[in-house]
Amino acid sequence: MNISAKVTDERVLDVRFDEASLIVDLMDGRTISAPLAWYPRLLNATAQQRAGWTKAGAGFGIHWPDIDEDLSTEGLLRGAAAARAA
Repeated sequence: MNISAKVTDERVLDVRFDEASLIVDLMDGRTISAPLAWYPRLLNATAQQRAGWTKAGAGFGIHWPDIDEDLSTEGLLRGAAAARAA
């Protein structure tokens, strides 16, 4: 019997945006898309601020230093929106 394990690599390859979505490409070829409305800091950021992202957490996270926003691929894959301010 052949058992093949699906290899996944949830590290960030690229990040981009369209009018209404955050789009994250993963190293394993998957693409995650989430509504910008889920992430108010990104929604209200300028295009330049959005473009200023860096990989974080060994590639499993995304950091936007200009707007102090951090997202993880784990959270994106779960469909987790940003925490609401109290």
